[in-house]
Amino acid sequence: MLLRHLLWTAVATGRPLQFHTGFGDPDLRLHRCDPLLLTDFLRAVRPTGCPVVLLHTYPYHRNAAYLSHAYAHVHTDIGLTVPHVGVRAGAVLAETLELAPFGKLMFSTDAYGLPELYLTAVRLFGHALGRLLSGWVGDGAWTAGDARRVADLIAEGNARRVYGLGPAEA
Repeated sequence: MLLRHLLWTAVATGRPLQFHTGFGDPDLRLHRCDPLLLTDFLRAVRPTGCPVVLLHTYPYHRNAAYLSHAYAHVHTDIGLTVPHVGVRAGAVLAETLELAPFGKLMFSTDAYGLPELYLTAVRLFGHALGRLLSGWVGDGAWTAGDARRVADLIAEGNARRVYGLGPAEA
């Protein structure tokens, strides 16, 4: 009852509500971290318009992508995933983008662990996203401008919008 009260109190603020889904903490039970388990709650929250951000998501990144596709108020952040999957970051990002709308996906470093890991995460993410989008441009499916716009959304713009941080400084 207390948890429900706290969740609905948080929803009433209208500020983004974050849920850690997928891996990340040693004390979790991974089978209970699938974001699809939040479906009934997400449906109930939908009329309020309160943004919900699904964090981490791996190995449930496709499920989180589906939820961000299906619900206008749901967003997905795969930041913590990237440094852990390493060279597979591009594949995980591509799998997430199979369903997640470009305007609903975010990247963050998660501010976790050693500072050096932030740099590693940013470089892995930039490389993976760059390769993925370059491939789409190279195939003729997109223009370079399209790729830049989507990269800007995922890397910064979506988070600024969802968290009310205002426009990027020039």
